[in-house]
Amino acid sequence: MIGIVYKSTGSWYTVKTENGDFLECRIKGKFRMKGIKSTNPVSVGDHVIFEFEAGKETGVINTILDRKNYIIRKSVNLSKQTHIIASNIDIAFLVVTIDNPPTFTGFIDRFLASAEAYAIKTILLFNKLDIYNDDELEKLAILEDTYTNIGYQCIAISATKNISIDEVKALMKDKTTMFSGHSGVGKSTLINALEPSLNLKTKEVSKQHKQGMHTTTFAEMFELSFGGFIIDTPGIKGFGVVDFEPGQITDYFPEFFKIKSKCKFNNCLHIKEPKCAVKKALDEGDIAFSRYRSYMQIIEGEDEHYRTDIWDKE
Repeated sequence: MIGIVYKSTGSWYTVKTENGDFLECRIKGKFRMKGIKSTNPVSVGDHVIFEFEAGKETGVINTILDRKNYIIRKSVNLSKQTHIIASNIDIAFLVVTIDNPPTFTGFIDRFLASAEAYAIKTILLFNKLDIYNDDELEKLAILEDTYTNIGYQCIAISATKNISIDEVKALMKDKTTMFSGHSGVGKSTLINALEPSLNLKTKEVSKQHKQGMHTTTFAEMFELSFGGFIIDTPGIKGFGVVDFEPGQITDYFPEFFKIKSKCKFNNCLHIKEPKCAVKKALDEGDIAFSRYRSYMQIIEGEDEHYRTDIWDKE
């Protein structure tokens, strides 16, 4: 039988069957041994083939059908292993906050590069618009300008004050969408604003550490009353990119990719090579310094596990 994975809790997966029932399934033993380095070979959004276990009200997943795409990151504590966040996604929404907690450009750019690598359209949602002071609104405007110029859609929203929620809703209609971001950026509050019947748990951000508390423990997919599906994911601290070859990374930064053919050398990595079009664009202010810094961090293999960044060096 074929079904769709709605929830993953580590060893068990909630699968919606073709007749609309939900069934708790586990993975067939051999499944884990097929060279899948991911901590979760099956992810939310997967279309799977399963069979019922004899004499039990549970099932066993034995095949994952081909994925349209998926988004993956390094597991923070297991550097050689990866974690598939979700699969078969039409749009990924990255929820960003300027403060309380701060979302830094290194994190945003790693997420965007991974989404580019797996051909997933990403939209940036700048949440908590209603609480920012003038300095923070200026930072938001700079970020919006940076990412809009690259070609990413950016929407400034407030989940608590219902600002631009209808605009987000219209983009979600009849699509499978995923929401991601740090803990505390307001994902659960936003999802409740979009679909109040879900009534997801929410928590305040710690004033001392300016970090959110995890309210979502496992990724889970929900059906939307206005059409489509939404995947809520646990808050993530760092976003380690997976298996990028240095020569490929340019392709995942659209503004670099657009001009790389103008570099003198075909294999230019845009570091110290002469007559580099990317470095020239950086010097002329056509490429944001924050983006180039993120690119270099990925090239140099720096893992971004924690929320570290330097606003005042922008």
